[in-house]
Amino acid sequence: MPGFMLHQGATVLCSHAGQAQPTVVNPRVMVSGMPTVFMSSPYVVAGCALPPPPAANGPCVTAQFVTGSVRVLSSGQPLLLLDSQAICAPTGTPLLIVVTQTRVLAT
Repeated sequence: MPGFMLHQGATVLCSHAGQAQPTVVNPRVMVSGMPTVFMSSPYVVAGCALPPPPAANGPCVTAQFVTGSVRVLSSGQPLLLLDSQAICAPTGTPLLIVVTQTRVLAT
């Protein structure tokens, strides 16, 4: 299913409102003047509100996307789309893609 491509300026949050940012971007493909993100790029999470043990198993520290583009590749790697799914560590909760560019679609 086609979806808008994620770029470095996209707003991505953990389930507990922590801000997530990619550690590596793809400088070869730009959308809205910003680099896109490979599916393999880990994300770091800052500001997660989930308390640490023993109250809970948080906060979210990193996240890894597990789905990405199927037909559109850059440097042989899939890119992230608006409907891509990620899992945070150590909590196992998802990342939420809140805002991204709305000009470039990929599948």
